[in-house]
Amino acid sequence: MKRLRITVEGVAYEVTVEELDGPAAAPAAPAGALAPPAAPPRPAAPPPVAAPAAPAGPGAVPSPLAGTVVSVAVAPGQQVAAGAELLILEAMKMNTTIGAPQAGTVATVHVTPGATVTEGQVLITLA
Repeated sequence: MKRLRITVEGVAYEVTVEELDGPAAAPAAPAGALAPPAAPPRPAAPPPVAAPAAPAGPGAVPSPLAGTVVSVAVAPGQQVAAGAELLILEAMKMNTTIGAPQAGTVATVHVTPGATVTEGQVLITLA
């Protein structure tokens, strides 16, 4: 055992070092030598990019923005006029009414209240 006094930034520390029998560790750097520079940090990975939405078929009503479905005002088989309220989306604490782009019959409702939707996701299909 060796007792050593080490001074770091003006503060002295007394330490005890145990000498081990066996293969010697890597040789210490000569006094005054600098440690090799650290490898530069790796750049952060780019943020993931969402795949573009598949083109909507005829009669599809896509979501104009990402959000949460607050309510659905129509059911399959229901006749709707152009501009009629289909559902309400909430995004960034604002409600957006999604209206029918044209008159028709509701063929399929693809979402339910509380569902989270992405921009371009088909919400309702009109026939």
